[in-house]
Amino acid sequence: MTEPTTISLQDRFAPHNACFGCGPSNPKGLRLKSFVEGDEVVCRWTPETHHEAFPGMLNGGVIGSLFDCHCNWTAAWFLMNRRSESSPPCTVTAEYTVRLRAPTPSAAEVELRARVVDARDDRATVEATLSSGGKLTATCSGLFVAVKEGHPAYNRW
Repeated sequence: MTEPTTISLQDRFAPHNACFGCGPSNPKGLRLKSFVEGDEVVCRWTPETHHEAFPGMLNGGVIGSLFDCHCNWTAAWFLMNRRSESSPPCTVTAEYTVRLRAPTPSAAEVELRARVVDARDDRATVEATLSSGGKLTATCSGLFVAVKEGHPAYNRW
């Protein structure tokens, strides 16, 4: 992709975004921070007890939200670079599949890693992993599409 960044993609390109998963301006959201590391986009995030499904374990819906937002930013970053643009396009989730492979502890930081495995003009297929304590706990594969003005989810941040 490109050089590593010291500021998250969300803070750099969408500081006023209020998305539940990745919006920096949503005080009640998950507030993910995604960083480019080589050809991957990486997020380290620490759950809180209100993110649990049951004591000590992260809720599967929260895991889905983590993947949804992180993979969208991975697709947007990739498409921006592919198009040689200065800001990422607004992308939305067309479909994604999450496989919960093991319980994810909620008492420690989790790490998401995502990369684009296929792309066309306005869409990217992203594969991602979620690990806790070095153990793979979930995987994701999804299709993310750039939308234009007029689409209900379109925004220019």
